[in-house]
Amino acid sequence: MTDEKIITLLERMASALEQISAVPKEQNTDWESSRTLIWQPATLSLKHVKSPSALPLTLLKGIDHNADILFENTKRFARGAPANNALLWGSRGTGKSSIVKSIHRELSKTYPLYLIEIHREDISTLSALLDLLRPETDKRFILFCDDLSFQNDDMDYKSLKTVLDGGVEEKPAHILLYATSNRRHLMPRDMIENERSSAIHPGEAVEEKVSLSDRFGLWLGFHPCNQETYLEMVRAYAAHFNIDIPRENLEKSALEWSITRGSRSGRVAWQFIQSIRT
Repeated sequence: MTDEKIITLLERMASALEQISAVPKEQNTDWESSRTLIWQPATLSLKHVKSPSALPLTLLKGIDHNADILFENTKRFARGAPANNALLWGSRGTGKSSIVKSIHRELSKTYPLYLIEIHREDISTLSALLDLLRPETDKRFILFCDDLSFQNDDMDYKSLKTVLDGGVEEKPAHILLYATSNRRHLMPRDMIENERSSAIHPGEAVEEKVSLSDRFGLWLGFHPCNQETYLEMVRAYAAHFNIDIPRENLEKSALEWSITRGSRSGRVAWQFIQSIRT
């Protein structure tokens, strides 16, 4: 092989390696396309959601107290006033994620309020997302992580501190974090107990991880509903979708449905309504 061919081959190899190792560049975001977005760390960009899955706030029944508190906190933030990061914890299907999306749906009609979903597995890339949003001070951003929790040897929780507390660089005032979790302390109980039992200083060993929940200024607990609240949800959904079934028959079928699911919740009520819609 001649020197010229060797040089050509090496140039091609170098070009291929550059393409493989190239770091994606930040993408310009069209903020007018949608106010609901999804963070895509692979391309350092935001994907617009054209049809967000958010119900009217009036349809959410049985969680009025939590709705009022979170709505007021979000409205303060949307208007530019100080507000708290929020942790919504509790049983599955009790409306934690629905309430976040519904409140955003309502307030984004009036305020430049954006909801950005970040997946649990992408928490470690939060700093890159903050860099993208930091210059957009004329807008307000809620970073939303659904079903947030941490397992043994999971160090991604450290990335949350930039959003919750700030670091060397000041915490952006136009960015909040809302998270939902089935766990109040975002980590399994056996993980806490194992670290306490094996540590020289048990309290110090878990303080950093347990105190992560404390860094959320607003805690809202969601719990299973009673039968009447469940039926109220069913009636509200039925009215919204114009389902013309006698109330007695509707409620009887709804209760039978909840028995087969082994629980009563907003999610179960919604799934029942979907099963009878025509």
